[in-house]
Amino acid sequence: VASLNRSAGGSQNRVPHTGQTRYDDKVTKIPAAAVTYEDADLIAALAAQGPVRLKLTLTPQTLPDVESYNVVADLPGSEKPDEVVIVSGHLDSWDLGTGALDDGVGVASAMQVANLFKQLKLKPKRTLRVIAWMNEENGFRGPVTYVETHAKELDKHFAAIELDLGAGHPLGFISGGKPELENILTPVNEVLRSSGAGLSRNEPQPVGSDITVLGAKGVPTFEPWVDQRTYFNYHHTPADTLDKVNPRELQENAAVMSVLAYALTNLSGPLPR
Repeated sequence: VASLNRSAGGSQNRVPHTGQTRYDDKVTKIPAAAVTYEDADLIAALAAQGPVRLKLTLTPQTLPDVESYNVVADLPGSEKPDEVVIVSGHLDSWDLGTGALDDGVGVASAMQVANLFKQLKLKPKRTLRVIAWMNEENGFRGPVTYVETHAKELDKHFAAIELDLGAGHPLGFISGGKPELENILTPVNEVLRSSGAGLSRNEPQPVGSDITVLGAKGVPTFEPWVDQRTYFNYHHTPADTLDKVNPRELQENAAVMSVLAYALTNLSGPLPR
């Protein structure tokens, strides 16, 4: 008759972690909800002693879609302006909190990449495109619409980067796609090593939440490899507020994205797709 899910993470602050439930088209939809860490443990302890009865009151509703927008800004390339390297985060958040870690930090870091390029008077050979995606949380309409709109130009999308894992200290970066990506970008590891972010690893599937849509079309994807040990204490809860953002670690993530973006916008050869 209903489904209850123990909230992700172990914050122990008695706030539920929100999200969504997907249903197979062949089954009847039932109510689904997350319960807090503490209440889940209480239910488990009571269930071990005998039958447990619950009264579930849920108030969410799905409202009609409204028009919304991705926010896109270009820093044109000096030699290959038709080739694009994306740096990005997503604009929307669940309405329980203010979305500081998920994903205000991603948008801020992406904007800072372009800001640093301008401050340091860097002239990327390829176009640097900053994107704040819309509707990552419950539908991916922003990135899906972007791919549809730019379908004829996807072969000119050289790479895409997104930060959507909070802003803990970055260990390095993750590449999504062919394993050769890691070897090609070894010099980036050397540059980042002094800040404790010199590691890299490769995943066979696209990485970065919104940019997986681009990755599915062959575009190499990247994301900072972030320390997430405390991320799910706040993720998708009312506790996801600005005071949880460590300014130093936010700067470190912006640095990882900037160094990686500079390398990608100026790389001499192609990347494997």
